[in-house]
Amino acid sequence: MKNDIDQRLVLDAFETIHEHGKADDEGRRTLDGITGYTDFDGYTVFLEGHGVKMRLEFHNKYHLDYDNERQFENFMKALENISKGHYTPERETK
Repeated sequence: MKNDIDQRLVLDAFETIHEHGKADDEGRRTLDGITGYTDFDGYTVFLEGHGVKMRLEFHNKYHLDYDNERQFENFMKALENISKGHYTPERETK
């Protein structure tokens, strides 16, 4: 199965989570059921929630781990809601 993902949406949601999410003891931040964090050098972004684990790597390569399509759909919907739910002037609205 091929997933075409708007990587700008993913990065916008990550930035929103980073700015507005609740931090835990490990430096991860969670907002609206999605947890976001980076590796030690900041080149790899991780997002987790709704049974999905996503790794967005340098040059916008990504890897997804989930059990069923519904989990993926709920995860992407949550990212869209996070992205739309907070003002980000750089992101164009449709």
